[in-house]
Amino acid sequence: MRVLIVGAGAVGGYFGAGLIEAGRDVTFLVRERRADALRREGLRVAVGDTVTVHEHPQTVTAADAASVGPFDAVVLSVKAFALDAAIDDITPFVGPDTMVLPLLNGMRHLDRLQDAFGERVLGGLCVVAAQLEEGGVIRRLAPGASLTLGELSGGESERTTALAAELVGQGFDTRLASDVRAMMWQKWVFLASGGAVTSLHDGAVGEIVATPTGALSALRLIDEVAAIAAAEGYPPTARALETVQSALTEPGSSFTTSLFRDLRQGLPVENEHILGDLVERAVRRGIDTPLLAAAYARIRVYENRR
Repeated sequence: MRVLIVGAGAVGGYFGAGLIEAGRDVTFLVRERRADALRREGLRVAVGDTVTVHEHPQTVTAADAASVGPFDAVVLSVKAFALDAAIDDITPFVGPDTMVLPLLNGMRHLDRLQDAFGERVLGGLCVVAAQLEEGGVIRRLAPGASLTLGELSGGESERTTALAAELVGQGFDTRLASDVRAMMWQKWVFLASGGAVTSLHDGAVGEIVATPTGALSALRLIDEVAAIAAAEGYPPTARALETVQSALTEPGSSFTTSLFRDLRQGLPVENEHILGDLVERAVRRGIDTPLLAAAYARIRVYENRR
């Protein structure tokens, strides 16, 4: 398959590099400035002390659509606040049979994508702790990475089976899910809980639980997020709940989320898509979520100042 990855930042660059190592036909849709950097320096991924350089990765810009034509699959790895611009950019590359696989956080993006591309849209999520460093190197911050996809309507299909087989690369696991919406919600519960806890308390997990009330407020915030998910029909499994509780109460842990790291660096944040959407759902369902609402408001103050 011809696979177009939208963006060559921390997420798209990491998974794209793994697919290139596996010999897949991967092209990155990037802005001209990023395309120039990739041509000069290659796609560089650091895992521990090892930096792998993929020289001359295939790239296109939005202006190249007429000469390139549609792709078999388009993988969206942009931040949620860049979704509208990304839809405009990818539309010329999407044909009648193109599969559109979003790896965005939360769930709000699905309606927007389905309005634009209908049944071409799949469900998807990824897990990787990575960041794009100042010099253009993509650094994996912690072990373990995975990519999951499936039909939004549930079950498996010929196209998702084929795409899952194609998206097998080095440095991550690829999974085909028959219940991808449920898995997206599980990730959302983890990400929203972690983002809210670290952003509200302005620190890593170890710093938070070192205070007398930090662990308690973390557990209560997790309960608020889990209650929203359950009301929406996707309660976290016992194992998923235990995982997030353990991760957000581990003494000495340096764990943070991308939401908090972006906030700390003064960057745009996915507040509306990760926390704001949950707050809106809680209000509609009459669920009291004081800590989640406080975390959301704290980040809105940051956004307004920015």
